[in-house]
Amino acid sequence: MAAVDGKRLERGGLEVIDTHIALSDALGRLEEGTGPIAIDTERASGYRYSDRAYLIQIFRRGTGTLLIDPIPFGSLKSVTEVIADDEWILHAATQDLPCMRDIGLTPTHLFDTELAARLLGMDRVGLGAVVQELLGIELAKAHSADDWSVRPLPKEWLAYAALDVELLVDVRDELARRLTDAGKDDWAREEFADELQRPLNPVKHLALEPDADPERWRSLSGVHQLRSPRALAIARELWLSRDAYARETDTAPGRIIPDRSVLAVAKAQPRSKGQLGSMSDFTGKQSRSQLDRWWDAVAAGRENPAPPKRAAPDSNRLPPLKAWEQKRPEAFARVSAARPAVAELAEELHLPTENLLTPSLLRQLAWDGTANTESEIRSELRNLGARQWQVDMTTPVIARSFVEATQDATDSDISPR
Repeated sequence: MAAVDGKRLERGGLEVIDTHIALSDALGRLEEGTGPIAIDTERASGYRYSDRAYLIQIFRRGTGTLLIDPIPFGSLKSVTEVIADDEWILHAATQDLPCMRDIGLTPTHLFDTELAARLLGMDRVGLGAVVQELLGIELAKAHSADDWSVRPLPKEWLAYAALDVELLVDVRDELARRLTDAGKDDWAREEFADELQRPLNPVKHLALEPDADPERWRSLSGVHQLRSPRALAIARELWLSRDAYARETDTAPGRIIPDRSVLAVAKAQPRSKGQLGSMSDFTGKQSRSQLDRWWDAVAAGRENPAPPKRAAPDSNRLPPLKAWEQKRPEAFARVSAARPAVAELAEELHLPTENLLTPSLLRQLAWDGTANTESEIRSELRNLGARQWQVDMTTPVIARSFVEATQDATDSDISPR
């Protein structure tokens, strides 16, 4: 549902496409439509272990709205084949592209309405805020966090999902007009092309082998509070046991046992299964029904209290900025001069600083110290992955800042003591 000028608009009667006959009919309708295609997905984050899509929403002028249940099909490459050469409109594309590509939905031309809003310097870039500002329509948020893996999907959920794409083409058109007026349309095209080429995290699947990263358990919220080797070992074993069970049952780990409960057990270090079961802080839907499983994990941690070894630090990883002044003062001077200069330029261009230039690229450039002239900085920024428009806009500012930092250091060295 949405509110337009204070009135409620009801959308209903939308049918989910979940058979091959219905999909074939939908593909015909999609071919008959014209212009770009708006696409969105609904997942079951917070409910399921996997990151798969449970509903695909598509809208095209002349086609109308298509709501596709991807689960019965496995692959939707047939959809891609129909619209492969057309522009696909997504909002915050990096959130949806992984699960889309997982089922064969692979765009070759993209318009990201969230990224466009950022390039235009809009204060709020969530879909609801952008629709409100550009179209004067209020999108409801009632079902954004619901469990989209349930079947059948309620009609009111489908109406909510449909509106996300039914308005997206109009949003795209208004954003495109504003980008052109601001002289930022070429920037946007570069950004959209980069999004399509950017590596994405793979979608979590139940059939995949467990994550090979031995350090992933350290993502446990509050793990930094644990000091003793035994507490760390218990936390690790509980996390691994919970992750395995979550994968087995396709349940979000936090719904099985929340992180705070894992942390509480690691701190308490219970000595028996009964003591574990009696802990008031040990909560969650499976905290008692799977008590044997959790006690085995705690016992394993108690019996092997050697602290889990951390992975060797990445030698290419930069130290924290606060350590630069001691480790590499000349790099600290460069980044200290360049950061405010880039931020000032971003403000002049009505851009978030991170969209003008990713902060990590500037830090890497300042740390390496091998690029100081405009031509060197331009070349190095491209090597680091900056888009051409970013290189063109920031190179002169960074070069001036680096020169100033070097001059200040020289003046300091020759000044009377």
